[in-house]
Amino acid sequence: MTTIHDAKDQARQIRASLADTGTPISHAQALERVAHLHGFRDWNTCAAALADQPPHGWVKDGRVRGHYLGQPFEATVLSATQIRPGWYQLELALDVAVDVVTFDSFSNLRKRVRAVVGPGGTSEAKTSDGRPHLILDR
Repeated sequence: MTTIHDAKDQARQIRASLADTGTPISHAQALERVAHLHGFRDWNTCAAALADQPPHGWVKDGRVRGHYLGQPFEATVLSATQIRPGWYQLELALDVAVDVVTFDSFSNLRKRVRAVVGPGGTSEAKTSDGRPHLILDR
C-alpha cells in the first residue's frame, strides 16, 4: 500500500469480504481497520502519512509504464512535483518514442511527455473521446 487510493481499495475489499461472510461494516470502520493493519493509530493518521508519499515509481529516476494516447510505453521519471495532495506533475523520458498522430500518412514521434497525473494514475487532460492522455499502470 503506497497511496490513499490503494488504502481505500483495500478498505473496499475488506468491507466486501466481511459482507460476504455476514458481517457488514461501514466504510469508515473498514478504513480504520486498514489503518490498524498498517500500524497507524487511526484513519486520519494513516491518510496524512500517505498523502506525503508519492505512488511507487513517481519519483525522480523512478520507472513507470502505462499508455500514452493509447500506446503502451515504459519510461524513466525525469521530474515529479506534487501540485496538490495525490496529484503530481510528471515529466517522463520514454524508452521508445511514441507516435502521437493517428493518421497513416503522417507521423510525429514523441520521446518526452509532461502531464499532471492524479491518484488513480490518469492524467487530467483527455482526448476528444474522453480517454485520459496518460494512464500509468499501478
